[in-house]
Amino acid sequence: MELRVTESSEDELSIEITGEDHTFMNVLKGTLLEHDDVSAATYDMNPEQSGGQTDPVLTIKTEGGVDPLDALEDAAVDVREKAVSFREAFEAAA
Repeated sequence: MELRVTESSEDELSIEITGEDHTFMNVLKGTLLEHDDVSAATYDMNPEQSGGQTDPVLTIKTEGGVDPLDALEDAAVDVREKAVSFREAFEAAA
């Protein structure tokens, strides 16, 4: 997975995430939205200016002085914890 920041400001971050699809992006977006300091989280798989399918571009907007990169890091940790928890539950059920 490669990440490329396309836009960055004090309270907004847009980042291209190479090689991912809707499955991962929906999980990441949903996890971001669970955080109180994230006011918006969206992704676009096909920006009009691209002329076709592209790697997803995730946009995060924060409030309360929270750095959007910190919010992304927190959400990534949450996604990992959820995946580990799911795997453990699945293995216990097998």
